[in-house]
Amino acid sequence: MKLKDRFYILLVLVGMVLTYALLSRTTYSEVDITAALVEANANLKENQEILVFDSKNPFNFRDILRDLDQVSNQQVYAVLTYPEEKKVSYPAVIGVAGSLGWSDHHRGYLQRYRDMGIATVTLHSFSSRGVKSTVGEQVSATVAMIVHDSYMLLSALNSKENIDIDNVAITGWSLGGGVALFSAWEDVQERLTPDLKFAAHLTIYPPCIANVDKLNFSDAPIHILIGESDNWVPAQPCVELISGLSDKGKKNADITVFPDSHHSFDRNSELKVVDHAYSLTDCRLVLDTDGTVRTEDFNFPLSNSFLQKLGLYFCADRGPTMGGNKEAALQAKGISMNFIKKHLLD
Repeated sequence: MKLKDRFYILLVLVGMVLTYALLSRTTYSEVDITAALVEANANLKENQEILVFDSKNPFNFRDILRDLDQVSNQQVYAVLTYPEEKKVSYPAVIGVAGSLGWSDHHRGYLQRYRDMGIATVTLHSFSSRGVKSTVGEQVSATVAMIVHDSYMLLSALNSKENIDIDNVAITGWSLGGGVALFSAWEDVQERLTPDLKFAAHLTIYPPCIANVDKLNFSDAPIHILIGESDNWVPAQPCVELISGLSDKGKKNADITVFPDSHHSFDRNSELKVVDHAYSLTDCRLVLDTDGTVRTEDFNFPLSNSFLQKLGLYFCADRGPTMGGNKEAALQAKGISMNFIKKHLLD
């Protein structure tokens, strides 16, 4: 075979591979949650109950907006915890953990809300799918996937007579912060639960990848807490997002940027570098109206797991810093309690 012919064959093969990569969807198999439920029941307290509900495994928001019927089903569970104060009906806060899973500082927020007389719900999207962490890959459990879980959980809470469904807020950290933020995207909310929405969104160091000029955000209150020195998910895109919402006439969104504070500033730990985690400091991402995330500079679509890994390889760095800042953590404690009190109790 001539060299020229081999070259043409190589071009055709490369073209076929690229076409497949661009057009293919990332799909997931349903995971049996029986073992996870056994473990959850073994640790259940008297003031708790387990909620099991049906959800799905969308890779991205495009799957939700356009291809939801083709997405695999997934059972998911959450743990509902009641405060000591007895009420006929409770407002509630759904909590969503970050890429490392549930930690003590997350539970501290939820305990403070229960002390205020609010029920809390810990969403267990990871263990329902056999996932322990998504640090450094962000594929095995995605923001879109957990946003879907969150709305299905909201629907499950709607069947609870002792939950005030009009006063259910959502909060989350890092990956969970992205869930708390993008659950305020009205197109997704209307696709999943047109008759139900969250009363408030408290989002803590989230990835602010929204193209706010094109996305319709809820009128429900939104507050972002983030560190000025965060090099995991930088603060500046969040500042720009809130500014963009304000320019569009949305007065419901606000942000607090804590000086000299890194990712997980509310964690009780020293600063450390996480070598295998993504750093998005120099990698701006945007979210299209069709639900596809793209790199801002080259408009490269992260539309499936392969393209996401490829795009982040050339766009993102590795080795961001995480760790606590006591002053910022104390301020965040007060801000979060006041936010939840104002929008669920007052």
